[in-house]
Amino acid sequence: MPATATDPQTSRTRSWWGWGYTDAHPDDAECIATGALLPGTLARPLPIPRVADLPIGRPTATPPASLAHLVTADPQARAAHAMGKAYRDVIRALRGRPGRIPDLVARPTRDQDVADLLDWAGEHGVAVIPFGGGSSVVGGVEYRGEAHHAVLSLDLTSMGRVLEIDTAARSALIQAGALGPALEAQLRPGLTLRHFPQSFEFSTLGGWLATRAGGHYATVHTHIDDFVQSLRVITPAGAGTSWRLPASGAGPSPDRFFLGSEGTLGVITEAWMRLRERPRHKASASVAFADFHRALDAVRAIAQSDLAPANCRLLDPGEALLSGASHDGSTVLVLGFESATAPVDARLTAAVDLARAHGGRGEAAPADRDSPPDAAVGAWRSAFLRMPYLRDGLARMGAVVETFETAATWGTVPALIDAVRTEVGAAAAKATGHPATVNCRLTHVYPDGAAPYFTVAVAGRPGDEVEIWDDIKAVATEVLHRHRATITHHHAVGRDHRPGYDLQRPAPFALALRAAKDALDPHRILNPGVLLD
Repeated sequence: MPATATDPQTSRTRSWWGWGYTDAHPDDAECIATGALLPGTLARPLPIPRVADLPIGRPTATPPASLAHLVTADPQARAAHAMGKAYRDVIRALRGRPGRIPDLVARPTRDQDVADLLDWAGEHGVAVIPFGGGSSVVGGVEYRGEAHHAVLSLDLTSMGRVLEIDTAARSALIQAGALGPALEAQLRPGLTLRHFPQSFEFSTLGGWLATRAGGHYATVHTHIDDFVQSLRVITPAGAGTSWRLPASGAGPSPDRFFLGSEGTLGVITEAWMRLRERPRHKASASVAFADFHRALDAVRAIAQSDLAPANCRLLDPGEALLSGASHDGSTVLVLGFESATAPVDARLTAAVDLARAHGGRGEAAPADRDSPPDAAVGAWRSAFLRMPYLRDGLARMGAVVETFETAATWGTVPALIDAVRTEVGAAAAKATGHPATVNCRLTHVYPDGAAPYFTVAVAGRPGDEVEIWDDIKAVATEVLHRHRATITHHHAVGRDHRPGYDLQRPAPFALALRAAKDALDPHRILNPGVLLD
């Protein structure tokens, strides 16, 4: 499904310039009310951008007749495939300064179509940008290379079927273009992949695999990697499929080789994915803390236990206030457990007890159907889904509002969070002349560390919002590097994270990656500028 199409599951229209569905965008009144929370924002929201106002020229490449039925030069489709959904993408669209708009959009329906399109692009020097749901927030689906190159956006959403389900092995063969809701619908009633990133409605299996996306589970199975049984990949040098195996020690993993490759080495077209039974037992609770650092200790204790909560999200006071989980300055821990086979009440109680031993305030309510939902948990869930829309509303008010995430070991996490709050907050205030807010939450936790996720919000300077964010991002990158925290935990590298990624990866690995690129993509047409030059 193209990014501007009507969703057949909901009959709702996707936005070409912003997050999600057009009917869920904040109206002008809500934008103004939200903007009032940030001193210095615009008096009136920027108008909704129109494709008709964009500088969309004639395509500079023409496919052969044999491929013409797969390709469109429609301006609406080209605009929708020009960028992802990062803040800098949204504000560029609002300011009428989008990135390089692709010449053509291709929608293959089978593997051979992908291979034929790559052959044509290689012969004619056309850059190919693999595209799923277009939800990248790191510049992963736009072209920033030389202006004279023709650009083809390769949209895989017409390859979105569950092809086969193996109930004995509890796994399914799924095409890479399957969007989250359609994928889950095809696995019902009994099975689920249960990978629910915030972009679930608007992202694809192939996108999750190519970016090593983080998902629903806060512990244990945190990344899509954990569910992969086998991959099929089409490269300019040929196609290959790894064996379906529960595990293997036969050399470096071919699946790991392409996971996280972000469309630079090949195009993932289908995968056998490990499934699970849909959970029948669920329980959740929230625990409040007066001290953020004691809350970090509580989360570490839970992560190092054998309780394995499905949800273990820690919200600092600013994040808790923003989500409505707390209004008294507390830090809030949101806990959730689930199982397909056994009640989880005892595990929730044990986790809450661990949190209370570190100064938390809260109770594990019974998980029966008649129990009222935890108010803080419900508020957090609603805010989690609504937040990207509110970000776009604030962008219309000229605010600079964006997130970045990382991961580090427990010995580093407290100092890292303090440094980000102080240094990134100061950089944002200096760049804009306005007070800045830097909030933090933990999205995923491990026995040896955690993944902090930061939100930066500050009133911008009209017309300079992109440059301001880039300056703030550069400071954030330096802080992460200094603390040896990863440049990204689950948002991928794209083009925005290249400076940090180049510093993080070992030199011999970079050498091997370049050699792989030369072997698999000799004309260097696949997503140029991502991971390596």
